Amino acid sequence: MGPEAGAFDWLLAALLVGTAAWSLAARDAYQAVVLFVSFGLLLALAWARLAAPDVAIAEAALGAGITGALLLDALGALGARRRRAAEPGDG
Repeated sequence: MGPEAGAFDWLLAALLVGTAAWSLAARDAYQAVVLFVSFGLLLALAWARLAAPDVAIAEAALGAGITGALLLDALGALGARRRRAAEPGDG
């Protein structure tokens, strides 16, 4: 393994830590979900670099894919509920 691979691994580790911190500090829920999905994809890349392709595929499918889709759906449902609550009633 050459020095380029070591530099890439350090960059990947820094991106993982930065994305995790940024998603925890996000004030907007949509931004936090998008950052969570990107963290999952970066983590899948890290597992692939660690020669664990089965874990990488599972992380990409479950951690980023399904969980991200469910969080975005829940966020949409929450937004719809808030819009209905803000509408004036019928009487």
